[in-house]
Amino acid sequence: MFREDPFRFAIMGAGNIAAKFCDAVNHVWFTKVAAVASKSMERARTFAEKNGIEKAYDDYEKMLVEEKPDCVYIAATTDAHYALSLLCVKHGIPVLCEKAMFETVKQAQEVFSLAEEKKVFVMEAMWSRFLPAVKEAKVWVEYGLIGEPVYGEINIGFRAEKNPQNRYYNPALGGGAAYDLMVYCYEIMSWLVDRPAEVLHAASVMGETGVDLTDHALLRFAGKDGAPDMLASCTGTFLADVEDNLVIYGSEGKIVLPCPHFASEARRYDKDGNLAVHFFDDETLNGFTWQIEEVKECIRCHRTESEVVPHSTTLSCTALLERLAGK
Repeated sequence: MFREDPFRFAIMGAGNIAAKFCDAVNHVWFTKVAAVASKSMERARTFAEKNGIEKAYDDYEKMLVEEKPDCVYIAATTDAHYALSLLCVKHGIPVLCEKAMFETVKQAQEVFSLAEEKKVFVMEAMWSRFLPAVKEAKVWVEYGLIGEPVYGEINIGFRAEKNPQNRYYNPALGGGAAYDLMVYCYEIMSWLVDRPAEVLHAASVMGETGVDLTDHALLRFAGKDGAPDMLASCTGTFLADVEDNLVIYGSEGKIVLPCPHFASEARRYDKDGNLAVHFFDDETLNGFTWQIEEVKECIRCHRTESEVVPHSTTLSCTALLERLAGK
């Protein structure tokens, strides 16, 4: 039966990432943001007016009860993700929560267990996994176009403002490079290689405010059909403007993804170093649209999790992040 009403999102949090989400929704057919909630009514109303949203709230639970949205997008700071996700699931409302979704494995297990029990969809908003350039690179790996993957590296970093009160440096807000950057490194690399990752080494450089400023993890992926295991080096930092880049080296070539967390291009080289294919995505207007489409499809099909960002990925990544952050 044709549905007469559009798919309705509600948003928790009224920051810049929420504004990007609103813009993405505008590019998705038959979808709207119906309400926004913030701890500040003034902030919520200002955000609603600026983004064409009808309802604004300063009470998260009241919004859930009155609006009964099809899904809630949680755009609050990391420290609030667990409590807000749990609140939504208890009310039977599906969740798309910004990454890193949780600070501890215990939090993740509690939310996912309840979601399975209540048959409620929950997904971490790892939007990078849905980008066309990342998907193309994944196909190249799967079809053996660079041979057997033997080594990978991913580096993401920038000079974060050294303000003890901002979301980067404030531990009370869930700050730290692990929750902000390493989450991308782990979840993009593991998606492309598509094998369980064993963490061989994890190290952090801690700052004066008690958050991790630079993180490094060494992952091992088991080789297939007797091939050697693959090692992958992952680095995230708030201390330098590093060259954001992902490279997977194979026995017959390599794949390069510039700016992998918001990739618009992917390059494949042959074993002699010659550029074989340069994929460029010039159609995506807002990269969030792809994960929104996934959420709608999963909820329509009554799934509790996405195959692209399953609960198991969030759990394994959270274990690494918790370790790096010293929780």
